[in-house]
Amino acid sequence: MSGQQLSFAIFGNSYQAGKAACTEDILAELRARGAEIYMERSFYNFLTLQEKRAVQVSGIFDDYNFDVDYAVSIGGDGTFLKAAKKVGAKGIPIVGINMGRLGFLADVLPGEIKEAIDEIYEGRCKVEEHTVLQLMTDGETLEGCPYALNDIAVLKRDTASMISVRTSVDGEFLVTYQADGLVVSTPTGSTAYNLSNGGPIIAPHTNSICITPVAPHSLNIRPIVIGDDREIVMEVESRSHNYLVAIDGRSEKMLEGTRLIIRKAPYAIRIVQRNRHRYSATLREKLMWGADQRE
Repeated sequence: MSGQQLSFAIFGNSYQAGKAACTEDILAELRARGAEIYMERSFYNFLTLQEKRAVQVSGIFDDYNFDVDYAVSIGGDGTFLKAAKKVGAKGIPIVGINMGRLGFLADVLPGEIKEAIDEIYEGRCKVEEHTVLQLMTDGETLEGCPYALNDIAVLKRDTASMISVRTSVDGEFLVTYQADGLVVSTPTGSTAYNLSNGGPIIAPHTNSICITPVAPHSLNIRPIVIGDDREIVMEVESRSHNYLVAIDGRSEKMLEGTRLIIRKAPYAIRIVQRNRHRYSATLREKLMWGADQRE
């Protein structure tokens, strides 16, 4: 790819200060290679109006109105998830610059920007495909984006009582969960909300998804891993007659009679990984997996 002109769409978190200098480094590296650079309008306004930075880009875009070779997310995993929603089915590989704390999705550190861009231009980076979940409703219409890279969670609204979630897989009744909620996670999201609720870490490319209860009433209810080609149907009962559905953390209120259908989306999200990236090393470094506290 060396010598080829590439185009990039830049996404960032407008609420976190301190990214302006890092963003300028990225833009300078891309401009030095003759790249076409397009920036999401809200991030552009944040940098130019609030941070008072002079930002040189080829153009500004809104929402889904971009067509480029690569997307760049500058922030943490939350920023990456927002960028992934905008990329959607476009098939554009996403580069995550980690300005957050943990950064499972945003893998490139600020000090590695030059090396990462070199790998892209020289064709040495890896591009991994990650499963996406799709939510459909039978009843009340879902207002926001129905696709999740990490997870789809069904949660109680009120603080007093749990919800009842009757769950079937491929038309076969599985169990009725009495719990504060239920999380359906991809391998990508298995280290997020799923893990904090006692669910298992699922290695990438295992073609599986996990159903994990949130604070279950019964101690003999455990997370279950199933194939990602299965369809999950949930029917929710609640004393408040409504409940929340959170899609990658963005929640909507749903009425009690609404059935939820979760299945694998017809597209995958493509994530750029550094050539040195190893999943087992990421687990050890990010989660301190296997660390001996006695040392």
